[in-house]
Amino acid sequence: MSPKQQRGAATAAQVLDRALEIYAAQGESGLTLGAITAASGVSAGSIYHHFGSLPGVLTALAQRWLARLLEELTAALEQVDDARSGVQAVVRVYLRFVQDHPDASRLMHSAPVDREVMARAPQLRGSQEARLAPLAAWLHTRQEAGELAALPLPVLESLILGPVTGIARRWLSLGDIDLDEAVRETPERIWRSVSP
Repeated sequence: MSPKQQRGAATAAQVLDRALEIYAAQGESGLTLGAITAASGVSAGSIYHHFGSLPGVLTALAQRWLARLLEELTAALEQVDDARSGVQAVVRVYLRFVQDHPDASRLMHSAPVDREVMARAPQLRGSQEARLAPLAAWLHTRQEAGELAALPLPVLESLILGPVTGIARRWLSLGDIDLDEAVRETPERIWRSVSP
């Protein structure tokens, strides 16, 4: 990476770090271009150069944290020897990630991010598929070995991650779920939905 690219990456990281702090303290309504420029010291022009728009900042921030989550899920899968342990590990790691990073998780699971990701799906598809590739490969390998139900891979992925995402969203928005209990009880129930 050239020095210019390094400076650009550092500037983008600074903007994203400050944006998450603002989001955590003030919510979506506080995440304005003015607030980000004031907190980061980065000019509005530079923010537009790196992210294209304020929704672009939001999407980049969500994508950054999604990448971290997927790295943790992939690392968990590398530590297991069978499909059951893998599915259970994914459920536990995801829920613990949400518990450990509530502000970033709230942003990742927010309606504005959902809207922006849906609107930019064609542009984001390549990076999303690349990030999900290790999970998809693991599912495919375990399915080929007969350890997972004979369902299309997107359905398997949805059966594993859909309920976890629902639990996370509910805990983040309403707080009426005991996340420790969900970590204990949910992995086996989700495993049953995808076992052969």
